[in-house]
Amino acid sequence: MVLNKDYDPERDFVIGNEDAARRVVWFVDFTDKPTRRLRDIVLRLSERLSPDQVAVAVRFTYPEGDKRADIAARAAIAAGQQERFFDMVTALFDAPPKFTRASVIKLARGLGLDLTQFEADLDAPEVAQRIKHDRESLSKEVPPSAPYLFIDGTLYQGVWDEVALLEAIERPLGVRLEVAAFRFIDWAASAGLMLILATLAALLFVNIGFYDSFDALRNTSIGLFAGSWRLDLSLLAWINDALMALFFLLVGIEIKHEFVEGELSNRSAAAMPIIAALGGMLVPAGIYAALNWGTPEVHGWGVPMATDIAFTLGILALLGNRVPTSLKIFVSALAIVDDLGAILVIAAFYGHGFHLAAFITACVIFAAMMAMNVGKIYWRAPYLILGVVLWYFIHESGLHATLAGVLTAVALPSRAKANRAAVAAQTAKLFERDKQIGSEHIVAAPTFMQLQTIMDRLGAPGVHVRHALENWINFLVLPLFAFFNTGLLITASSVNFTAPESLGAILGLVVGKPLGIFLFVYVAAKIGLGRLSSEISMTQVLGAGCLAGVGFTMSIFIANSAFAGNQLESVKLAVLLASLMAAVLGSVILIYAHRAEQAAHAPETAEAEAPSPS
Repeated sequence: MVLNKDYDPERDFVIGNEDAARRVVWFVDFTDKPTRRLRDIVLRLSERLSPDQVAVAVRFTYPEGDKRADIAARAAIAAGQQERFFDMVTALFDAPPKFTRASVIKLARGLGLDLTQFEADLDAPEVAQRIKHDRESLSKEVPPSAPYLFIDGTLYQGVWDEVALLEAIERPLGVRLEVAAFRFIDWAASAGLMLILATLAALLFVNIGFYDSFDALRNTSIGLFAGSWRLDLSLLAWINDALMALFFLLVGIEIKHEFVEGELSNRSAAAMPIIAALGGMLVPAGIYAALNWGTPEVHGWGVPMATDIAFTLGILALLGNRVPTSLKIFVSALAIVDDLGAILVIAAFYGHGFHLAAFITACVIFAAMMAMNVGKIYWRAPYLILGVVLWYFIHESGLHATLAGVLTAVALPSRAKANRAAVAAQTAKLFERDKQIGSEHIVAAPTFMQLQTIMDRLGAPGVHVRHALENWINFLVLPLFAFFNTGLLITASSVNFTAPESLGAILGLVVGKPLGIFLFVYVAAKIGLGRLSSEISMTQVLGAGCLAGVGFTMSIFIANSAFAGNQLESVKLAVLLASLMAAVLGSVILIYAHRAEQAAHAPETAEAEAPSPS
């Protein structure tokens, strides 16, 4: 999270040397208790570090309509007009936080300020504009309530602790690496970029002469055994069947969240994304089936149905404010439903053989997991252990093993939200008790254990699993999948985009996806089955539909189950080409839609800003 308007020594009130090596922007609210506590830590840090090491700029933010916070912020800025900003800041922090116009004038009198000028500045438009500037420098993604600390333009999300803050400012090697890693992870397009890099690395590695080594590596047999029991799979199979089960566990958790308390939990809001997703699955599958009808290759009809959510949302993030927030929400919900459809298709149509005994055992294990759910067992470990056993028996049954990830997500129990006010009071009391027994600077072991219990209660089991897995999935599992599945030797036999199965994949993703989404949304809106946000135009729906044609991960995953040999290589290349075409086409359409909307509103804006005739 970065500042919309970075550190500016020409307008900010700054403690320390304006050209210091580290620059901290501190957002305050004089009525806020945490801000008052953080004040002491910030001041001690500025005293410990030299003025050349750190400069602290003070800005203001507070909830809209908070009159007490507003008059206090105005008082500090008005005092700054008389070069007494930090004196007034100290006085405001030391005073009771029930500020009125009379109380801040009394503080100004105590500081010996020119009261006539001070009162005039309290109401000056420049002061109001300065506060507005401060508030707008915060991203809209964060609430307006203080306090916030930005170190070198990046939001500090660590502990409000003097030692932790000192390390964040001094930035030893470990902290620099951690900050860089978190910056990259927080970038919305980072997961998609990792997939692109893994794909390019695989294509380069294979096509500069290392195909035999690459193929030998991914076909290396890796086994588990105990007594007479053995499970031998190739490295590629472990990635596609085992590691990708973790990916499907994450997808399942996200789907469940959306249907329980997310965008898809509201019927009226969910209708249009569900309808759009159906169109985005049925039309591409229909185009593919029509091109391959009557041939064995028709079995690959599921390939163009899928949407790669990481790529699609990453591209929307890169487009920034050219895309309205409501469209991003719409596409996110659409992609979630699309993932659900892909999971059902994989489970129903892309298994290999069927073994009844293993299937019955898998059903018994899943029933046990659901019984734990009904019994409100919230401990995560039993579900995950049984999930591994479930994976094995689903794998042995002939169904696609990744189905185990989705079923484990279904079994993980939801729970009512915690009473946050009571939890906050309990946490404060725990620290107060530690202080009473002389553990002011060390968290006692019983307190630490109770705090862990509190953290568990604040989120459902699925939330904790998602938090633990998300970065591993995005930055290890999916890149491994992309690397070992897109290492394609580009030869005359593999590049055959006119073959019905390849052409079906390309036309399904590039034409079928946007056509299906656009037509289904258009018809649904006309007959009243669903409604779009007023911010979203049909041109933007078309652009979003094109982006949904970035199939990549899910399309390649289904292709692995539907094809083999040169056909598989050709279809994978077709998916890569189609995904690239869909990404470029969707981005161009959305940029065009944004510019058209700006051009349409330009005359209205000019008319509104034009001076009225006297």
